[in-house]
Amino acid sequence: MATDSATYPKTKANTVNRYKHQATYDVETIHSIVNSTPVLHVSFVPDPTTPMPIVLPMIGQMGLFPGSQDEDWKCYLHGYVSSRLMNLADAAVKLGEPGLPLCVAATKVDGFVLTLTPNSHNYNYRSAVLQGFATIVDNADERLWAMQLITNSVVPNRYENTRVPPDNAEMQSTRILKLTITGASGKVREGVPNDERKDMKREDVLDSVWTGVIPVYEKLGEPQIGPYNRVKNIPDHVRSFVDRENALREKYAVDAAHKPAPVKRVKKGEED
Repeated sequence: MATDSATYPKTKANTVNRYKHQATYDVETIHSIVNSTPVLHVSFVPDPTTPMPIVLPMIGQMGLFPGSQDEDWKCYLHGYVSSRLMNLADAAVKLGEPGLPLCVAATKVDGFVLTLTPNSHNYNYRSAVLQGFATIVDNADERLWAMQLITNSVVPNRYENTRVPPDNAEMQSTRILKLTITGASGKVREGVPNDERKDMKREDVLDSVWTGVIPVYEKLGEPQIGPYNRVKNIPDHVRSFVDRENALREKYAVDAAHKPAPVKRVKKGEED
């Protein structure tokens, strides 16, 4: 699916049906949600005769391999060479299929939205879902590039500040799965609480129930020295990452807590 445009095309498979006013198909937004989520949840059906899906937590990252003739961004997933997921993807291609059908989900919670009634409580959040077919990366250059991409997604510039390149044993034990995206969508909720008109008219409720947003963000702790560490000072790439990320995450969650509440689109003929 071409992603050189600003949005992913809406299809039957990826169109958001619930809270459509919070849906997004924006490529940059969806990619940023995936790339800022430490753990992705990858679902697939291992055996079509027993259609029970499996969900695995995995590390992954959106990227565009510089040496590729393809202009579509892919989702690269890191895994072990003999894992079931890798074997299924390999088998799918050998059977002439475009790859193993996968669904990848990413979610970030940015705030607890506390309203007048339990029914209208909410989260400020960002979520993204990718759909597509996964194949194993066989090209050695692309595989090494993807390993660097995924490593630096944990801490920027970490790959360059370690013992590299990976040796033969490490390369042999690691496989990279590449998801070619056929559809994608996201949902974002930012803003202050909002309640139904019937409750907003009740002075007794307004006078007795606290409403607001508790910002939520992952805080990175002080780096702890390992048992065999010989480097005296914490490297700049680690220290700057911790400080910068903590500031950015807190700012996003706090800013989101003060934005206007999302407005639901009113259907024609429906009361406003």
